[in-house]
Amino acid sequence: MSAKAACRPVITVDGPTASGKSTIARRIAELYGLPFLDTGLLYRAVARRLLDEGRDPADAEAAVEAARSLRPEELGRPDLHTEEVSQAASRVAAIPEVRAALLEFQRRFAEQPRGAVLAGRDTGTVVCPDAPVKLFVTASVEERARRRFEQLRRRGEPAIFARVLEELEERDRRDTQRAVAPLRAAPDALVIDTTHRSVEETLELVRRHIEAWRARSCSSHAPPEAP
Repeated sequence: MSAKAACRPVITVDGPTASGKSTIARRIAELYGLPFLDTGLLYRAVARRLLDEGRDPADAEAAVEAARSLRPEELGRPDLHTEEVSQAASRVAAIPEVRAALLEFQRRFAEQPRGAVLAGRDTGTVVCPDAPVKLFVTASVEERARRRFEQLRRRGEPAIFARVLEELEERDRRDTQRAVAPLRAAPDALVIDTTHRSVEETLELVRRHIEAWRARSCSSHAPPEAP
């Protein structure tokens, strides 16, 4: 592998629901001026399409059809972040054929010459197993439930904390126990527990990790430095 290829900043950020992974990944992308893809939006968009059509998100044939015909503009829909879509997306993501249909899209995104930042649940284990920088962002299930509960309240959606916690625990079970691409940290990922860390504290930890990688791996073909 050339020095330039070895130093291309592909950064993966995985973790469970409401761990803060998407926020951290988006901020990293902004910091380093890199393209960003929240891969969870792909599954949410497929789920949203199925719900709109009155179809069962667990219907493999319908889900695969929706995944193969997914349009980029569907990723920008404002209604992808409801709790209904979140639960449906978890069922959609458990279908192996759906994951296969969306895998090539994600890998092409990661191959951009400038590098890329991808957030999801299997970006460091399946989508980009050779990414030079892998992060796994987590937090206690109680803290994640609190964050999701507050998020729903800010959106004006009815929410009961005990129900949010129960649904989060069920989603964790589905995500970690599915047969294909279960949620887990890559062996070489930096695991970050954000239960008692602010976004800024987490970002500083990540920035130091990325800069350490640059110092080890990059010479004349270094990726952009953070300001």
